[in-house]
Order: sequence, then C-alpha cells, then structure tokens
Amino acid sequence: MNCEVCGNYYDKPLIIEYQGREHAFDCFECAINKLAPQCANCGVSIIGHGTEAHGVMCCCAHCAREIGYGEVQDRI
Repeated sequence: MNCEVCGNYYDKPLIIEYQGREHAFDCFECAINKLAPQCANCGVSIIGHGTEAHGVMCCCAHCAREIGYGEVQDRI
C-alpha cells in the first residue's frame, strides 16, 4: 500500500481511521504530518494533548494566551 503523504510503497502500512475515513501511512512521521492539528498561534503540529479554547487548538496554554484566551492554563 502506498503512503498517502510521501507515496512510498510499504507492505506493512500504518492504517489509521480518523473522522470516519481510513488513512494509510508508511510511518508515524507521515501520519503526524497529515492528521495532527496545528497550533493556531505558532503553527507547530500538536502531537501531545495540546489545549482547546472556544474551538481553537493550541499546542500549549502560552500560545492560547498569546492569541487572546487568557483563561487557559497548562495542567502539569
């Protein structure tokens, strides 16, 4: 099966069902590139918990505060 990001053929693809669609990748890097949400402030791929404020995804509370969501706090 071919990776939908890089096109590489791989006989043991990573198959991920996400939002009702099935995706095939040759590695986690490609899966993250395609499926991970992006921080609304800095643009980084959110591969951890991240945070959401009013439907906006951010990688951390700092970035959420930077775009005006002052009530968001990290839980560490």
